[in-house]
Amino acid sequence: MSIGAMLLAAVGIILLIVLGILIWVIGSYNGFVKLRNKTEEAFSALDISLKKRYDLIPNYVETVKGYAKYESETLERVIQARNRAMNAASHKERIEKDNVFSGSLHSLFALSENYPDLKASENFIQLQEQLARIEEEIAGARRYYNGIVNQFNTKAEMFPGSLIAGIFHFERMPLYEVNSREEREKVNVSF
Repeated sequence: MSIGAMLLAAVGIILLIVLGILIWVIGSYNGFVKLRNKTEEAFSALDISLKKRYDLIPNYVETVKGYAKYESETLERVIQARNRAMNAASHKERIEKDNVFSGSLHSLFALSENYPDLKASENFIQLQEQLARIEEEIAGARRYYNGIVNQFNTKAEMFPGSLIAGIFHFERMPLYEVNSREEREKVNVSF
């Protein structure tokens, strides 16, 4: 074999290696983009469920307010937490603010337990049923979101994906986690 043929073979091998690496980089990059887009879609679905809850809470509060006239501080805290959660700018901030809002809902539900006439109100019962359905939707949306985020974060942290994540600035995404013991307790919606 001549030197020219060996050089041509070496160049061919090098080109194949470079082409293989290029195909791997493109595939990895596209995988990250796909997971990032699925994460955005999952967060959007979660956001829709949260919006339903945010929209329902003023009606719930007004119904409770009619029976619990002396509990305005608790009711105001719930509305303030709702407004802060609704106005969050980033995913991370929305998660944090919604966790605070969820915690404030516990005090609202506890408050309603003290008023038997309220618990017997048809309007209140309907609102509780709607809220229970929405809470189930939110739980499902959180699970889906966390599943997709977990896939993304795992890919971004495992070698060799971590190389592509670092080069193209694919950063770890926040999970939707419950931070306090109070929030980890099941929301009590009783009839």
